[in-house]
Amino acid sequence: MEHEKARKNPKNLDTPKSAHNSAVRKCGHSGTSLKKVFDDLLMRLCEETKSYYGQRLTTLAVFGSVGRHVPTPDSDIDILIIAKSLPSGRIARVQEFDTIENNLKGDLARASSNGVNTRFSPLFRTEEEMDVGGLIFLDMVHDSRILFDRETFFEQYLGSLESTLVKNKAVRVKTGSTWHWVLKPDLKPGEEIKI
Repeated sequence: MEHEKARKNPKNLDTPKSAHNSAVRKCGHSGTSLKKVFDDLLMRLCEETKSYYGQRLTTLAVFGSVGRHVPTPDSDIDILIIAKSLPSGRIARVQEFDTIENNLKGDLARASSNGVNTRFSPLFRTEEEMDVGGLIFLDMVHDSRILFDRETFFEQYLGSLESTLVKNKAVRVKTGSTWHWVLKPDLKPGEEIKI
């Protein structure tokens, strides 16, 4: 996807490409890079997630600092799971994910021995629930890494969202250490924003 269209002011906007280089630094006692430790975990996460959800799985994506390639040794791994069907309620969905997490205990222990103390922080949506949207997906236009995407479902979703952001001339601005979106800089009183 072309993210540069939405970047009108490079000084204030996210620049994950330049930040990526800082993530390739050493951690732990073995000299293993953060990138390798996280990439190994993501590969195993993808295997286990595909195995558990099977044909129900639509998308597995990672976002946040790991998605931007700038994790620290204690960064959570923020993941999005989109499935054709999921149980009702967050607790039931997390209980399903516990099976995957249990299968990854050894991998998390290996990461810890390399100085990376992370945990998985999953967000769950069905395909139908994606129609509702959510502000969290705005950042995923820039920050997500898609690990699995059946029939490019999420890629198309992000492409449509990015087109809307570009059409609205939306910008992501950094203030101090936080980011926020200005969804339509030329918004007129009473005008509706459609994302």
